[in-house]
Amino acid sequence: MTFKFLYTNEQIKLSMKNIVIALLLLTTIGYSQSIERQVIGSAGTTLTDGATASIDFTVGELVVSTITDGTTTLTQGFHQGEIQLAINLSAVAFLQGAALSPNTGEESLMRDDLRVSGDVPTTSPYTDAITCVATVLNTGGTSGTGDMTDDIVDWVFVELRDETTNTTVLYSQSALLQRDGDIVGVDGTSALSFTAASGNYHVAIKHRNHLGIMSASTIALSATTTEVNFTNSTSQITYGSNAQTSFGMTAGLVGMWAGDVNGDSIIQYTGATPDSPSILSNALNDAGNFLNLPTYVVTGYNVNDVDMNGDAQYTGSSPDTPYILQNTLSHSGNFLNLSTYSILEQIPQQ
Repeated sequence: MTFKFLYTNEQIKLSMKNIVIALLLLTTIGYSQSIERQVIGSAGTTLTDGATASIDFTVGELVVSTITDGTTTLTQGFHQGEIQLAINLSAVAFLQGAALSPNTGEESLMRDDLRVSGDVPTTSPYTDAITCVATVLNTGGTSGTGDMTDDIVDWVFVELRDETTNTTVLYSQSALLQRDGDIVGVDGTSALSFTAASGNYHVAIKHRNHLGIMSASTIALSATTTEVNFTNSTSQITYGSNAQTSFGMTAGLVGMWAGDVNGDSIIQYTGATPDSPSILSNALNDAGNFLNLPTYVVTGYNVNDVDMNGDAQYTGSSPDTPYILQNTLSHSGNFLNLSTYSILEQIPQQ
């Protein structure tokens, strides 16, 4: 006959008493054998009289499986404590909007106009709404090195997608983009860390007014930081066709298409789902534009600011709509030079 009991840490003292009582009852109801008291290991054990009765028990939950991130091995169970797996990613990407009209002598870097004007928020604009401390947005960040290549351009959103079903997002988090394209954690310098097991993942990068991108192949990620570079024009790793652009970019670099200001994963100047009207509506509906001028400039952190210079304008001295038209006309698939041509985001959707 076998009796099984499960005890928690908080009940261990009481459990010991109950086990002794149970053994006494077994003896009372007809078993002549007895089981001596023994030390209870945290992994559990079996007590037996060697003949008739045995009792299986554990202090915590049962061990169910073993997983590893390549460095740490976790045998799941109460007795393991708070052990967490982590995989580390160093992604590199460029935003076309921030790369247009680069500062003289800084052609290989994106502009950080939004940071300079104090418009980059300390709270991410994406669904997780994580935050960074304000000093991360200072020149050189919290490190205080003054290295302009590490200055923050904007927030981006990073996804790790399933190896076999690339429409399934397994893990995601907001991150910060540096001027040299490095995508870092909220401290402004560290590689991204995900609480996940080592494995193969599709890596996707999204931005609030650029078309998102994803790696064509899966990337092996582990506790060792892995670099995934989307910017090399001669060795593109991006999923899909014409998923990124070299238009307006420094030679040798590609960037994420700018101009998806209405957030529909399509860039279009005119047509069924155009982006230009969103910029016009933004200008006309701004509280400061009491004359309803299409030339009105809306300043600040604004999704309609295609070139990310801190100003959103429909028409005028520095309008954003021409960038959408230029992208449409420059796309290699638009051989008829139609202003209604649609540039589609190449991230697979369910």
